[in-house]
Amino acid sequence: MSLKKPVSVLVLIHTPDLHVLLLERAAHPGFWQSVTGSQEGDESLPETAVREVREETGIGAHPVALADWHIINRYEIFKEWRHRYPPGVTQNTEHVFSLEVPQTVPVAVAPDEHQGHLWLPWREAAAQVFSWSNRDAILMLPRRFRAA
Repeated sequence: MSLKKPVSVLVLIHTPDLHVLLLERAAHPGFWQSVTGSQEGDESLPETAVREVREETGIGAHPVALADWHIINRYEIFKEWRHRYPPGVTQNTEHVFSLEVPQTVPVAVAPDEHQGHLWLPWREAAAQVFSWSNRDAILMLPRRFRAA
């Protein structure tokens, strides 16, 4: 396994009425999150987001369908996951994106990463996630995408 770049994406998948897709981590039952993943090789951040959405949910998307929020979060990598990164790397830089789908769509989770999924109204989704950056992004959804 090659070492991960400390650059990642967070992709909120939501419906027009702001139901948010959450995935339950396989290694940590009860830990819910949106799609996340590290940039690989020389792919662009939108390409990373599209790849991660496809790998983690089975949902196909095109980079132009993504909304780049131009928000960057920096946080400490959990100690239990630092072995995946080059020696001495302790911080990750996360770029926030979203993908609106027309309705709650079927999801095929990656079983090595996730064991389940939920579609929840945005307030409930924000309360369910374990990551502060994920929670903060979900709480911004109404201002960015409120359906008429």
